[in-house]
Amino acid sequence: MLGVILVVFFLFNVLPGDPARMMLGQRADIASVEAINRDLGRDKPLTLQLINYLNDLSPVSLYNNRDKKSYWYLDPGKYGNTLTVLKAGDRSLVLKKPYLRRSYQSRRNVTDILSEAFINTLILALVSMIFAIIAGIFIGVLCAVKRNSFFDRVSLVFSVLGMSLPSFFAAILNAWIFAFVFVKFTHLNMTGSLFSVDDFGRGEFLDLKNLILPAFTLGIRPLAIIVELTRNSMLEVLSQDYIRTARAKGLGNFKILYKHALKNALNPVVTAVSGWMASLLAGAVFVEFIFDWKGIGVVIVNALDKYDFPVLMGAVLFISLILIVINILVDIVYGLLDPRVRIQ
Repeated sequence: MLGVILVVFFLFNVLPGDPARMMLGQRADIASVEAINRDLGRDKPLTLQLINYLNDLSPVSLYNNRDKKSYWYLDPGKYGNTLTVLKAGDRSLVLKKPYLRRSYQSRRNVTDILSEAFINTLILALVSMIFAIIAGIFIGVLCAVKRNSFFDRVSLVFSVLGMSLPSFFAAILNAWIFAFVFVKFTHLNMTGSLFSVDDFGRGEFLDLKNLILPAFTLGIRPLAIIVELTRNSMLEVLSQDYIRTARAKGLGNFKILYKHALKNALNPVVTAVSGWMASLLAGAVFVEFIFDWKGIGVVIVNALDKYDFPVLMGAVLFISLILIVINILVDIVYGLLDPRVRIQ
């Protein structure tokens, strides 16, 4: 995380564009621009800005609680509730929540913006992965059992197409086919989020049909990969000696496949699922933007358009944290699925 923070900080501080100009407009006078930059802390040397940023992000922070001109002065409304751990004169060491700063445009806390968008992205990612996992494992097992059959060959063709299809093109194609050409049969909308506004004045209401197209579009590529991995892994496991021993003992095919073979074939599938789950949680920018799904992807696009650096930096750090946590969880799941990979 520290490595990601350093890269993100220096990357976004060397990008062209002046947030103060974006906030005030191109006709703003120099004094106003300088005042905004002072308020944002962008008038300080880059090294000092980095220390300030690390102090904001760290759950353990040092600050000066009296001298407002001091660099370490803590604005009480900035961090919210704090717990003082150590106090020496005017300086204090406190525990607090990580502070991702405020949006340049809306002046809202970045944490609030991301938490609102993350709920929609989480729902979309979970539905997409549940669809991909269930359908992918089922099709992959059938392909392994019916190897070289017509069903196996057709499934592999669609898997290759699914893996090579760009997400933005798949989103446009699905929106055009299912929400325009066949809209009389599907009754689906080309755009829309989890909640829609009722035209008859009843306010917002849950509109689950808006979830179908973006979830299906996001699930295409992980579905294709899971089918391939499940098929190849099952074929390898089914050729093992203990499977032949189980058949010789008279165990039924269903018990052999789902009790002995499938469990040992799931490790590469877990790897794929973890990677794709992290990617989807991070926000499928193109898919969310095309379907106007109010998730992390739309937040990132809007922040890029307005040079809203705190939102962009917070989103990247948030995504990185998700990737790290999911990778740790995957290692734990490996040990549960296959005791052989546990560290003795």
